[in-house]
Amino acid sequence: MTDPISDYLTRLRNALMAGHKLVEVPASNIRKDITKILYEQGYILNYKFEDVGHQGSIKIALKYDKRDNTPAIRKIKRVSKPGLRKYSSSAELPRVLNGLGIAIISTSHGVMTDKEARKQNVGGEVLCYLY
Repeated sequence: MTDPISDYLTRLRNALMAGHKLVEVPASNIRKDITKILYEQGYILNYKFEDVGHQGSIKIALKYDKRDNTPAIRKIKRVSKPGLRKYSSSAELPRVLNGLGIAIISTSHGVMTDKEARKQNVGGEVLCYLY
């Protein structure tokens, strides 16, 4: 697999489009960090890290609207790819839907949202957009 983050986002996107309540993805440190951010921002209901075998897995409970059963995550877009990395300084960090969505940034201080990166005045690689 050449792009594990893209695989993670695609598994989430496919599970949301199929209406699944639970999705299981292989674990890695960056995937765990992205999952924690999704939980803290309210895009997923819950998550669980399981250490089965040498890699482990992440079980994610997806969040849907109770009234019309639409997913909480409407769009996921991968920005920085292995063939073309996208970096932004702290002054040029993107705003997704004028601050209604989030951009997930990999910085020297760890993986964080664009708002946290602006607050800490750090830039980094723009991993994905989410709203």
